[in-house]
This record gives sequence, C-alpha cells and structure tokens, in this order.
Amino acid sequence: MPKYYSFKVAGYYLYFTSFCTVECMHVHASNEQLSESGSGKFFVKQNGDTLLQNRGRLNDREIGIIQAFIKQNYKEMYLKWARYSDRGFYGD
Repeated sequence: MPKYYSFKVAGYYLYFTSFCTVECMHVHASNEQLSESGSGKFFVKQNGDTLLQNRGRLNDREIGIIQAFIKQNYKEMYLKWARYSDRGFYGD
C-alpha cells in the first residue's frame, strides 16, 4: 500500500491502496495495519480542502491536524497519487 510519507501525522500513516485508485484522490489514515478497517478517509479537493468520508478511530483533534497537513502538502501528495491513478481531485 503506497504511503504518501514514511512518517506518521498525528500518530497515523497517510496512504492509499492500489485497488482504490478508481476513486478520486483521497487519503486513508491508519495507525499501524494500513487497512481500511478503522482508518479515516479524506477526499481531497483541488484547493487542498478535504471532505471527511469516514472518521474511523480518529478523534476531532487528530482529524484537524491531518486536514491541516493535507491542505499544506496536497500538491506533493497528488504527484504520488497520480503515479497510480488518472482520477483527479474530489469534485472534478
């Protein structure tokens, strides 16, 4: 499962699965297993804003930190996403 970064953000790895590249760009957040079970899922818009599709085990503070991180880094993250998918941002 491709990780956007090798480090954790708010205690969670940010990643996507190769089989979920049929959807628009999104970010899963999982603390250890890198599975969709219990992970948060954020759809990413063209301006870096996110839509929380599933909070998983994330609390409100963690969600805010992850959303701010994605907003700051979404262009770089999109380059990694685009290696696996031709789908664009959420709402395109």
